[in-house]
Formats: sequence, C-alpha cells, structure tokens
Amino acid sequence: SCEGKVVDPTRSCQWDISSPFRPAERSGEDVDIILARLKRVKAFERFHPSLLQQICLCGYYECLERGVTLYRQGDIGTSWYAVLSGSLDVKVSETANHQDAVTICTLGIGTAFGESILDNTPRHATIVTCEFSELLRIDQREFKSLWEKYRQCMAGLLAPSYGVMESGGPSPDSEYKPTVPSVMSIYDVPSEKIMRAGKVLRDAILSRAPHIIRDRKYHLKTYRQCCVGTELVDWQMQQSSCVHSRIQAVGMWQVLLEEGVLNHVDQELTFQDKYLFYRFLDDEQEDAPLPTEEEARERDEELQETLLLLSQIGPDAHISPPAGQRTTDDLEIIYEELLHIKALSHLSTTVSANSVTFIIHSRPVYMFNQGEEGTSWYIILKGSVNVVIYGKGVVCTLHEGDDFGKLALVNDAPRAASIVLREDNCHFLRVDKEDFNRILKDVEANTVRLKEHYQDVLVLEKSPSSNSQTSTHGSTTTTTSSHYKYTVMSGTPEKILEHFLEMMRLDSHFNESDPALDDFVLMHCVFIPNSQLCPVLMASQGSEQERLDYTLNNKRRVIRLVLQWASVHGDHLQEEDASLAFLEEFFVSVSDDARVIPALKDQLPKLAKIHKVLLRQFSMGDEKLQKRQAIKSNDEILFKVYCSDHTYTTIRVPMAASVREVISAVADKLGSAEDLLLVNLSSAGGEKVVLKPNDISVFSTLSINGRLFVCPRDQLDSLTPLPEQEGPSTGSMGSFELMSSKDLAYQMTLYDWELFHCVHEHELIYYTFGRKNFKKTTANMDLFLRRFNEIQLWVITEICLCAQLSKRVQLLKKFIKIAAHCKEYKNLNSFFAIIMGMSTAAVSRLSQTWEKLPSKFKKFYSEFESLMDPSRNHRAYRLTVAKLDPPIIPFMPLLIKDMTFTHDGNKTFIDSLVNFEKMRMIANTVRIVRYCRSLPFKPSQTSKNHLDVRSYVRQLTVIDNQRTLSQFSHRLEPRRT
Repeated sequence: SCEGKVVDPTRSCQWDISSPFRPAERSGEDVDIILARLKRVKAFERFHPSLLQQICLCGYYECLERGVTLYRQGDIGTSWYAVLSGSLDVKVSETANHQDAVTICTLGIGTAFGESILDNTPRHATIVTCEFSELLRIDQREFKSLWEKYRQCMAGLLAPSYGVMESGGPSPDSEYKPTVPSVMSIYDVPSEKIMRAGKVLRDAILSRAPHIIRDRKYHLKTYRQCCVGTELVDWQMQQSSCVHSRIQAVGMWQVLLEEGVLNHVDQELTFQDKYLFYRFLDDEQEDAPLPTEEEARERDEELQETLLLLSQIGPDAHISPPAGQRTTDDLEIIYEELLHIKALSHLSTTVSANSVTFIIHSRPVYMFNQGEEGTSWYIILKGSVNVVIYGKGVVCTLHEGDDFGKLALVNDAPRAASIVLREDNCHFLRVDKEDFNRILKDVEANTVRLKEHYQDVLVLEKSPSSNSQTSTHGSTTTTTSSHYKYTVMSGTPEKILEHFLEMMRLDSHFNESDPALDDFVLMHCVFIPNSQLCPVLMASQGSEQERLDYTLNNKRRVIRLVLQWASVHGDHLQEEDASLAFLEEFFVSVSDDARVIPALKDQLPKLAKIHKVLLRQFSMGDEKLQKRQAIKSNDEILFKVYCSDHTYTTIRVPMAASVREVISAVADKLGSAEDLLLVNLSSAGGEKVVLKPNDISVFSTLSINGRLFVCPRDQLDSLTPLPEQEGPSTGSMGSFELMSSKDLAYQMTLYDWELFHCVHEHELIYYTFGRKNFKKTTANMDLFLRRFNEIQLWVITEICLCAQLSKRVQLLKKFIKIAAHCKEYKNLNSFFAIIMGMSTAAVSRLSQTWEKLPSKFKKFYSEFESLMDPSRNHRAYRLTVAKLDPPIIPFMPLLIKDMTFTHDGNKTFIDSLVNFEKMRMIANTVRIVRYCRSLPFKPSQTSKNHLDVRSYVRQLTVIDNQRTLSQFSHRLEPRRT
C-alpha cells in the first residue's frame, strides 16, 4: 500500500501550481486560490465554506499512476481522501486472499472515501487506481479534529444517514424488508416553483395574447378557457430566446402537465404539439379571476426568468414517459443524452433510447440489498449513493456519472453490496436486466467476423437499414437480407479501407459522401499514416489483366477517395514529401489510364486542381493586426530564447521543431558546447518546466506571459522571470471605457473567428492523441485555446487593477454587456471566457463591488452562469447550442474534453484490430467544428473608431500570475473578520 505518499503538486490539474505544497507554508492568498479550486470539486460542493477553508489549510495533494494500490482491505487507515481527477476501483474479498477480490464499483471525480479512520476500524476494501489519478489527502489527526469541530455539519455529508450496519447484516431468511423505492416527480425544483411558473405563463398569455385562452367546443362539449397545444408552443417560442426548438418547448409544457398545473381535456399524460386542448389549473374553477393590472405587470417581469427555469428542466420530461409511450422526438432527445453519459460511452450505438427509464428517489431508500438477485443496472444522473457491505459499513460513495449494479447482471450472481441513497432527490437512469441482456445478445448476434488464416481481420455490426423492406408470411416477418447495413466496428487498416472501397456508391454525387468513409478519411492518421496509405491506394486501383468494367469501377472508387482525402487534409499534404510524391504519381497514373479508358477523362480536371501545390513561410512576430493565416508544421518561425542573465538569442526553426533541434540551434548561435536545458518559465517564477528532448512545437504551448529559457543544468535554480512577464501595473479602463460594448464584442468575435478558422480539423486529433506521435504541430489550436485564457485573464486583470469601487462596478456592467453581445454573435468561446473570468476567486470575493451591481445586471449574470453549469456533462450549454445555426464559435475546451473523454475511455486497438467505433465517436466531435464553420462569418459592422477597437482587442495585456491577482484583490477589499 502507498497510503501517505507525498508527491510533487505541480502536476495537479486542480491544485494551484503556485501554491506552497506544505500546509504550514500557505498564506491567506494561497488558501483563497485553493478554495476556488475545491469549490469546483463535487465531493466538496455541499460543505460549509468555513469547513472547506479549514480543509484548504490541512489538505495534501497526491498523484498516483495507473495500477497503484492506495491501501488494502484490512489495513488500519491513516488518511481520508477525495478524488480530484482520474478513477479508482473498489475491490472486496470475502477471504483473506487479495486475489479473490471482486470489483464492486469505481470511484470517479468528486468521490470522497476513507471515513473509517474516525474509529480506527480496518479498511473495508482495497483501493486501486484505474488510471493516473489526483487525490486530496487529509491525515487522520487533522480529519478527527475537523470532525470534532464540525461534527454537526459533516455528519450528514460523510456518515451514512441510517447508521452503520451491524456485522453480518440480516440473514436471507429474516423478515427484514428494505424500504420500497418511491417514484416521485422528476424535477429537482420544488412544486411551488412549478405552480408559480404556471401562474406566470397563464397571466402573461391573458395579458399579451388573450385570444389563445378562450372557451372552445370539443367533442360536442364546451370547455371553459381552453388553449390549443400548437398555439401554446408558437407563443412560447416567440416570447423566449432560451427556447430554440419545438421539441424543447414541448418538454417545457410537459413539465406543467405532469405537475398538474396544466391539464389535457382528455386526461392524456403527454403534451402534444397538435390541435389538442389544454386548460390551466386555475381555469378549471368556474369563477377563476382574471389577473389585476398589478399582477399582470408582476407576471410580465417574471416571464423570462420563468421560461429560463422551464427550459433548463423541460428536457427531463421526455425521459419520464414509460418506454412504450415515447414519441420520436422524445427518443431523439434521450439518445442525445445517452451520448454524453460516461457509463454508456462505449454502447452509444447499441443502447436503444427505449431501453432506459428515468427514475428519481429520496431518502430513506435502499436501491437494492446485498445478496438480492440483480434485476437492473443504474447510472447516476444527479445526487449520490453509499455502497454498503454487511459488517463493514460504507466502503465508498458514488456520484454523478458513476454507475452500479452491472456486476450481478454480467455474472448472474447475487448483489455484492447494498446501495443506499445518500441524499434526497437523486436522479437515475435504469436499464432492466431483460434489456441489458438483450443489448449484450444483440451485439453478439449481429456481429459479423471476417477471418483470414483463422484470425479476425474485419468485424462488422449488422442492422436493418432505414430503407429496409419487410414481408409477412403468416405470423413471421422477415427483413430482406439485401436491406441490411453493415457498420465497421474494428479491423486491420487495409481491410477497413478495402471494405469502404467495395461499399462506395459511384452513382451518388461527390458531395454526398458516406459518413463512415468520412470517418476513415478523418481518422486514418491514427492507425495508417499517409506514408502507408498512399502505397495501398496505388495498389488498390486494379491491374489491366482484370476485366475492364471491374478495373474501371475500382479506379473510380480510388479516385473518389483520393479527392475526398485531399479535400479534408488540405494544406497538411504539403508538409509531407511522401504525400506530394503520391499525388504526382497518382495524377500521372490516372492520366495514362484515361488514354486507355476514356470514361476516366472526366476525373482529370478535379485531380488537376489538387495537383497544384503552393509553398509559403510563416513568421510569428508582431503581426497581430494582420489577418491570420493558418500555421503549418513546416512554416519557419523567428523566436527569442532567453539566457539566465536575461540576454536572448533569436533563432529560426520550423514550427514543429523538436526541443532537441531548438537547443541545437541555440547552441550554434551562442557557440556553446555545454549540455543545455530548454525551460518553460512562467511569470510566477516558481514553475520551471524542463522540456523533454522529443517534445515538438513548444513555441505555441507557452502560457500567456511564459518565456523559453536555455541554461546549463547547474543554473536551473537561478532562473528568474523577465520584468515584462509580470504584466501591466495599471488597468486599461481609460482606453476601452469609451468604446461601445457591442463594438468590443464584435471585434473580439472577428478576431476569434480568424483564430478558429485557422484550426485544421486534424489538429483536434493530434491534440487528443498527442502531437509528438504524429510529429505535427497543433499551433493553431494552441493559439485559439490560449485566446480563451487571455480573455479570462483580461477580465480578472482589469477588475483587480481598478482601485475605485464605483469604477469596478462599471467594469462589471461593461463585461456583462460584452458577454451578452458575444452570445448574440454566437461567440460562445469568448462568452464563456468572460463569465468564467468574473466567477474566479479574485473577482467573486469582491463582495462590496458585487453588492453595488444593479439587480438587472445580477440577473443577467445569473442567467449566464446557469449556462456554465457543468452538471449532466454541461447539459444546459449543449441544449442551448444544439439548435444554433452556423457560423458559431464553440466553447472549444468542452470539445477537447469530449474527445479526451472518448480517447481515455476506449482502447485504440482491440485484439490488434483498429477500434473503428472509437474513431467514429471522435470523428463525430470533429464534425461539430466542421458544422460550426459551414457558413462564413461575414463582417458587416463598422464604427468610427473600429480601428482603435480592433487594435485594442488584438493586443490585450494581462497578469497571468494567480497569486499576484489574488493579492491585488485582497488589497482592494481586505477579508472581512
């Protein structure tokens, strides 16, 4: 066991890298910085602020590689833990032999465990890391001290609400019966809020569109004060910018229907966007009063807030109907939900949206008991549960995104533990045993394996195509075999390519490419680079000895694939001699073939276009005011590399140069024969990252104010930041307070679009799988991501450098206005950067400033913050973006997170075959970027001072030292005692 191990904190993604590692060395500013990080960790979201602050004073950071045993079952514990990143398996053995241990669950981000140290009982389970994981550790003495001081606060958070089970638990023959789960309303807001929302909508309709609610005749009966479903939806979409689709609007009315605020005249349980009649609860009464003028005015003021509330909870209404009663629209929304659930990521194409049931429970509830037969698999959408083993008590806690109950279904064995709700209002997805087994059986039954020399070379999944035809004979329905489609699941690179060429339809238009073929073109660099692909394509054309018509079709298929390949890869082909040589040879080959086979002549003009190659060089200097051009790996760059005495030398190397090549170029310039290190030095000075010899394209990965230094190893400790790295000492409010918020947002969007447009699709793939594996730069992606950080720091810098309280309030208002305009321009990257800048600790702690912010702006900020809610995998953001039309500048860090999530959670190769299902999932995320840029951003707005605004937003100066910003914040408004 490695319990108690102390590791360098600078690797942490959650802990602040500039904070002293040892608790005794931390200042008040350090604690504030750490506190801001921990507030984002799920395990601490319900902790009292004063308790959380104490944890910041005594917590240690640990990082563990994959496969490390944190502690073993039976050990006497010394620490309590919370998971900051990664995941850990919980293993329990009924014998003393650790090899017999069974994994009962996996702990994810936000999980807290190890409370057994309170009474010195042995560890109930063995904990092993599944991947690189980061933990917060609190030693037993400090944890006991916290427990004594905050017992009342911590009791409901750390200890099971039902008490620890006694040894042995109830016997199978006892009369003990668990609490029966009670299915409740699906909404995580109080019913009175829903009731209020119904009143607001009713009164707003009566005052704004009274023709919608009136007496109507239906089935020869007159119903008082009725409204029509389609009219309600149309009116709602006109009133709210937060409702982007009819499906979303219908879900919002479904909320009111299920809560009884709205009733269908025929007692239907689902709201339908059709000519069907509904009545508000208030209008069921014969003498229901009309709203007074004052009430109508109040309802009007509440309308947008009400619509926002319903838009956020409405989509759950599509999951609540029983599986057999779901509409096509319901299934579409549910399927979108499934794609972003961790537990289903590898089953996204096989889990039918009709297989899952949405349920909600509140305490006291046992989801199931140890020893019972397994009947369902559960996924936590909201809330948390305790995993309990008889005689051992709580062994771990599971949170949002975790799943449980699968082991008993897979092994057809009794439940290995009991699952008990840890809090009220927990949301789950449930897959019942019958559906679970059917999913597993369907996967195997519909799997087609092609073998060569007794080895699998291609694995396909068979499913009916959308245009399949059925014929009925008696009671049997069959699907014509020719109307099945086959999806590639895995295979060797050559067999996957061969399959796509064979299945290619030559009668379709070039722009109507097969999505699966597009997946191959996008992702092949991961498993068959161009240097290997090009010879295979040349060989795939067929030979003259084969039948002429077969040869013709073969060649046409390969030409079509090459055209699509060149179209997607674009300028990247210019960076590879092998690819250029292939295009030259391929063009000559097709030209020769066209003399013998005239039908190929119509393909020559298209090939001639891609045959032309343009070469250029790129210099990265003070060119921020010029329109950006995409950076390529072989572009040369002029860059300053500093020495320990702050002198520098300028080198000229390719953008994708390795660290070894950079050091060699610097050594030549300096005339040095010493063994030199290349160091990334941050503005804080404390972080000195020695770059590895094989790292590439390091210029674009520096932080905002970071610089490259070169020095002998014995001078590493003496390196200090340059004065210019500290950033500005005064704010620039005097410059930009006279600029229009709309102009600032527009020019920011124009610049962000240039940066975003330069990002090649393949850079997302290189970034996800590791650019050094491809020897390619991701400079355009790096610069776009760095722009997000730059804008976020700009907001913090300007506010923290503003000494006057009244001016700071004006700054908050200005940034909220700019954010609103960015959202209007669909620049979600800058919108999120501004809002996240305002929510950081250095700004959010300025209580005097926020108190003076007008309520109107507080409301706007609250609405914007709600879009940043990370719960349900940023569900609020995804629902908002789903219906936007391009051009869109997306929130790029979330797209990167999605791709990393897919990459880390799925193997690239399975049994030596390419896992093409993983390629497909990542390609789908890449296509989001393609969709966002499918229409151009057309500059249309000019103002008198647009050149000044343009110059300002492209040359922002910021402080990127978090401790410095925190110190400025505390000087502006010292901590209240």
